[in-house]
Amino acid sequence: MKHVVYFLKQIHQYSGKILYINLFSMTAIGLLEGVGILLLVPLISMSGIIDLGGESSPLLNMFGFLDNIPSSLGLPLILVIFIGIVIGQNVLNRHLTIKNAMIQHGFLRHMRLETYRSLLHANWDFFIKHRKSDLINILTSEISRTSTGTYSVLQFVASLVFTLIQIGLAFWLSPSITIFVLLCGLILIFFNRKFLKQSLALGRRNFELGRSFLAGITDHVNGIKDIKSNSLEDSRIRWYNDITEKMQNEQIEYMRLKTTSQLYYKVASGIFIALFIYIAISMFSAQAAQLMMVIIIFSRLWPRVAGIQGSMEQIATTIPAFRAVKALQHECLSAREFAMVKGKQIAPLDIKHHIQCDRVYFRYNQNGAHYALKGIDLVIQGNQMTAFVGRSGAGKSTLIDLLMGLNQPESGQVLIDGKALTTENLLSLRSAISYVPQDPFLFNVSIRENLLLVVPDASEKQMWEALEFSSAAEFVHKLPDGLDSLIGDRGIKLSGGERQRLVLARAILRNPSILVLDEATSALDTENEEKIQRALERLKGKMTIIVIAHRLSTIRNADQVVVLEEGEIIQQGGFDQLSNEKTSMFSNLLRNQLQAIQ
Repeated sequence: MKHVVYFLKQIHQYSGKILYINLFSMTAIGLLEGVGILLLVPLISMSGIIDLGGESSPLLNMFGFLDNIPSSLGLPLILVIFIGIVIGQNVLNRHLTIKNAMIQHGFLRHMRLETYRSLLHANWDFFIKHRKSDLINILTSEISRTSTGTYSVLQFVASLVFTLIQIGLAFWLSPSITIFVLLCGLILIFFNRKFLKQSLALGRRNFELGRSFLAGITDHVNGIKDIKSNSLEDSRIRWYNDITEKMQNEQIEYMRLKTTSQLYYKVASGIFIALFIYIAISMFSAQAAQLMMVIIIFSRLWPRVAGIQGSMEQIATTIPAFRAVKALQHECLSAREFAMVKGKQIAPLDIKHHIQCDRVYFRYNQNGAHYALKGIDLVIQGNQMTAFVGRSGAGKSTLIDLLMGLNQPESGQVLIDGKALTTENLLSLRSAISYVPQDPFLFNVSIRENLLLVVPDASEKQMWEALEFSSAAEFVHKLPDGLDSLIGDRGIKLSGGERQRLVLARAILRNPSILVLDEATSALDTENEEKIQRALERLKGKMTIIVIAHRLSTIRNADQVVVLEEGEIIQQGGFDQLSNEKTSMFSNLLRNQLQAIQ
């Protein structure tokens, strides 16, 4: 029962008064059905088909006013009332069904929005710690499963209200018989608790299987080129066969569990009805009218009780998914970067002097001994070009992430014009940055839509200027539909160099004050790389340019070169200055690249 209460609290937080309106409608439907059952007594009595006897029965006395009405009018009157009750009951039931659908689908949308919003506002460290496929699984499959649980909760409440009203009616007719039947029902529920525990365990297994399934599928699709080129199809098919077999077995197990519990209830209901009729006649000396009404009530009630059990089992299977969704929301909330300001335009940060790192230390694992960055002291002058170089794993990308506010220093601080970078000015900093990653990301839409993503009101002239700047205009002109050409998933219809130039054009279109290039020219040929170098040269003095470079030829015109090794700055100065230091790390890197070219 605690699972139902947990679910109801969450639904109540969303729906509010609509839940109470539905509760009132459920009560009205239950009462109308009860009145409809009671009307059977005068109908049977007036027909003369069966002599109910028991003239002193309170049930028959309740309809005593009909004795003064001729039977030729009484019967039609009762039938008209009965039809009116049926109409009212079904109108209310229609209203209830629509409202329940509004709650179910509205709550599903509410859960999706809350989860997605909290996810997007989580900090970068949160995304480093979680698998992408796990987040996708919760956003899609698990939230959808909670919708099934919402429906089951609403069905459970409806069945419970109906059951309580019918029990109250039966108790009024015959307290002794009703108490006997209820005791039998409670005994049956007690012995069937194991079905709820099994449903909860089944829900946990389904959650884990669903997560593993989506994780594997995501990895396979992302790595399809490696799978094809290394002939791994057979091993991947075996994995798919194994996990889908497990998923199939779990679904069959759920159906087996559900049908077994329903079988127990239906068989038990038949046995109890027969038993209670025997006891009612032989021990309680029930009157014919009372006995008939109690039989009718409980014959209608037992399927409802079985429905309550079924709803609770369904709720139990969805609880793990629901808890996973809520846990993700709470985790995202605790990892929130900054408070979003609705309806207020955030002004991009304008760097007048410099960005500074003051004794910055950072490590990904707070309990580990390895620091990704150690004692970083650095000044990046505004409107100049600063380049970071070093071996793989030296800490270049980690330092860039700190400068963009994606990660926060464990000690020390990042300063913007002497002011510490905090959650208060983080959004302003992000608004001023355009970031071009080494692995460019494009959406599966047209080139125009990819560009308008960053500047929704950009003119076609502005878009072509940005494309010209990044040396992308020539290949875009050659495409059949130009700017409106679809580029496929992640831009797969374009070459690596074309994708990189397109992402660079998108970054320039934003007109940032800080341009961050993470190996942004690595996929370009020599001719286009030279064009980008000349374009960057034109930007110097207009914006702050921060570059990560492995190809050292791309940073020949940098104002400052920073060499990193194992998370520390080991060299710092101009390109020519560092290259002339014959025994330095930078000159070694430069010499190795020149030898590789030759």
